[in-house]
Amino acid sequence: MDNNDLNIISALANTYDPYTIIINLMLSFILGLLISYVYRLTHKGISYSQSFMLTIIFVSVIVAMVMMVIGNNIARAFALVGALSIIRFRTVIKDTKDTAYIFISLAAGMAAGTSNYYLAIIGSIFFVVIAIILHRFNYGSIYKSQFILRFTLSNSDINQTNHIDIINKYCQKSTLLQVESSEELSGNNLTFDLVIKKDIDPTNLTNELKEQEQVSNVVVVASEFDVDY
Repeated sequence: MDNNDLNIISALANTYDPYTIIINLMLSFILGLLISYVYRLTHKGISYSQSFMLTIIFVSVIVAMVMMVIGNNIARAFALVGALSIIRFRTVIKDTKDTAYIFISLAAGMAAGTSNYYLAIIGSIFFVVIAIILHRFNYGSIYKSQFILRFTLSNSDINQTNHIDIINKYCQKSTLLQVESSEELSGNNLTFDLVIKKDIDPTNLTNELKEQEQVSNVVVVASEFDVDY
């Protein structure tokens, strides 16, 4: 048996059989689905993108396939790195948390592509549990924000009206976020962060504020857990 035959046998030994390939790709796909679902479940803010959810799944499957292509061949790994280096990724990650989901999809795909099934499954589930727990307890936020209230106070002195009493009547907590001068109405645009009392309809707050002669342009925006401080 010459060296060529040995090289062929060695190459065949490093390849994956069809069943292993299917299992690896299916596992990476399932883990990608799980990670993307948790991303949608725990997402906050206005930067949500369906394309990013699909990207999580695609990355997991593609990385699993890449790992099977590389196998134990170091030369093939360097060749693949060189081939992929010509690709330029210009997409800006809007939320820094999205980077973590990209990394976990990469890790899941790498583990599945190398047939480390226990590591792929346990690692992904562990990440999912952490993400759900942190989302459930709103970890990292100073306080909960339910609504953003914005209105124009025509009087230049913000203490001459009873808008504070009205806000306290319907809210557990209120924080003045911004006071902006309004040249058109010779007054101020006020922005409050609100936590509404239980079983209170926010429309009652807006209606009572609108009854005040010096209050206009009342706007309430739902922003539960979306405001970071």
